[in-house]
Amino acid sequence: ITEDNAEAPGQQITRTVVKQITVTHLALCILIAFATAVAAKNVPGLMEMALLERLPFDPSTRYAITSLTQYAIAIVGIVLAFGAIGIGWSKVQWIATALTFGLAFGLQEIFANFVAGLILLFERPIRVGDVVTVDDVTGVVSRIRIRATTITNWDRKEFIIPNKDFITGRLLNWTLSDKVNRIVIQVGVAYGSDTDQVQKLLLKVATEHPLIMDEPAPSAIFDGFGDSTLNFTLRCYLPNLDNRLTVTHELHTAIDREFRAAGIEIAFPQRDLHICSVPESLASKLSDALSGSGETASDAGDKSD
Repeated sequence: ITEDNAEAPGQQITRTVVKQITVTHLALCILIAFATAVAAKNVPGLMEMALLERLPFDPSTRYAITSLTQYAIAIVGIVLAFGAIGIGWSKVQWIATALTFGLAFGLQEIFANFVAGLILLFERPIRVGDVVTVDDVTGVVSRIRIRATTITNWDRKEFIIPNKDFITGRLLNWTLSDKVNRIVIQVGVAYGSDTDQVQKLLLKVATEHPLIMDEPAPSAIFDGFGDSTLNFTLRCYLPNLDNRLTVTHELHTAIDREFRAAGIEIAFPQRDLHICSVPESLASKLSDALSGSGETASDAGDKSD
């Protein structure tokens, strides 16, 4: 301990103080560590049931508050446990600084994911329950942990994605500020079809569906001329993503039914082959084959008679 010298003003003296760690101190440290583990596990859930559910918070906000509370309890418990055995911050700050620099180089990915996890909880670019797309993975955010976030896709597969990918990479959040989403259905009809009738039928199918929104209104556009089809696109909106797949199926089924009833053909790619000239050897073989098949057919007819 360094302190001022009372006998010689302006000078400092250093003296060594030895503190013994007894069994009582060690037992207190273990007790604090155990109490911290129990509190970090149970207090956030108790706080959510007793308080947060009564407040006007959405589930994602409650999840962020409980997660931060759990981290705060763990930090306070660690400080108190080390203090019980005489290890204060002033005694380990230089060691902690050296370890921080060492770990920053050796475990920089883990530290980056930890910091990114805190940013996700505070800034909230994604929330529990949001529908997101990261790279080629689309699903619902089910958990946000200190190192990684869990996304459950439509096949009920759970993807563990490092938090850093949400901060540094490209992220599509379908439900960040507005859950309204658009369905786009492309239809190709045969050449010669009545384009005005096609547009009316597409709008009829969309407006008659009970889940399609009236505002924004559905639209059916004649996009252009394809190789084998007249291309139309139907665009309509849903209030949320809950029934997106079901509505898409029902719209496709209704379009096919209405087109069949109206005699409108949904075209498919076709190719016409025009033979301009044929070598004489190939022509003779073709004629022989055709004449042979004709004789076979006539013989079969005579036998049937």
